[in-house]
Amino acid sequence: MTEEGLVNEKRLLDTFLSLVSIESPSGQEDEIARYLLNRLEELGVKANRDRAGNVIGRWPGKGAPVALLAHMDTVRPVRGIKPVVEDGVVRSDGTTILGADDKSAIAEILEMVAAVGERGIAHIPLEIIFTVGEETGLRGANGLDGGSLRARWGVVLDDELENQIVTSAPYHVLMHAKVHGKPAHAGLSPEEGISAIQVAAEAVSAMKLGRIDEETTANVGYFHGGEATNVVTPLVELRWETRSHDEAKVQAQNADMVRALEEAVDRHGAELELNLAYSHEGYRWSADDLPVKRLASAMRAAGLKPILAGSMGGTDANVLNVKGIPAVVMGTGMRKPHAMDEHIAVADMVRATRVLVVLATDGDN
Repeated sequence: MTEEGLVNEKRLLDTFLSLVSIESPSGQEDEIARYLLNRLEELGVKANRDRAGNVIGRWPGKGAPVALLAHMDTVRPVRGIKPVVEDGVVRSDGTTILGADDKSAIAEILEMVAAVGERGIAHIPLEIIFTVGEETGLRGANGLDGGSLRARWGVVLDDELENQIVTSAPYHVLMHAKVHGKPAHAGLSPEEGISAIQVAAEAVSAMKLGRIDEETTANVGYFHGGEATNVVTPLVELRWETRSHDEAKVQAQNADMVRALEEAVDRHGAELELNLAYSHEGYRWSADDLPVKRLASAMRAAGLKPILAGSMGGTDANVLNVKGIPAVVMGTGMRKPHAMDEHIAVADMVRATRVLVVLATDGDN
């Protein structure tokens, strides 16, 4: 029987619908974690939750172990998700996201284990990891104990096209700044105050933002301050990010944005509180590197033509690479993640699952 015949489409769809019905916005993954612990136990996979809250399952086999990762959390809004299946495509009713990011990945991993396991087919050892807090800073992946993992390499299922392999991802820095001005009555004595809004606005206007070059971007995404028009605003908070596939570029861009803020603060006699809120390292693999080569081979064996591409987004793969496990990202078939019209074709989920079946049963890994 081919891997195509192994995949049970109805079971895959039922699993996916069950998963999206469990609300699991970032920070609220307990219910879905309980579901997955029970499901993995039913499939004969020993699993537990680590100190970070991740679900980690170990499925013994023969050969070199491989890690498969997907994240349990979703973005909002998720209250009352109502999946609709029509013409082979699953979407929400339009009032919420669907949650295919990343529950399609979880469903595909579970179906692969079920399909291979129920037939007693020989497979490689797998470390199955479902992480928490991916959408809010790769929190679960960062909390993984890399020393306890035995995987030779890994695949993170967290992209769109089921035949796409993400071979590079950016370095990413997120900053949190507070500009402290001085309050005063805006009508009676404005000259006695220092407007944090004016200081911050001058700084942002001096920053180069948006597309910096072909591999670098920058954005101020949060600007908040002020309560009343008759008060010179004493505090403004800013959050910005920089991304680049070149580490030197991301550091240089961030330094330029910090400098613009420091200069504006000095001009007006304000004060600055600056903190690194979050950062992760990038990665870049070639077609000949282990994770790309093995995953591409599995895709071809499953009848797909692999597409190698870079990404400007960060995933758990960034962290896995830092922890010494070479990893790439594979698509699940999802479309429009994070949007209200997010959707996924069941046929694409089947194709992605077929790739996982080949991967798991290929003794060369």
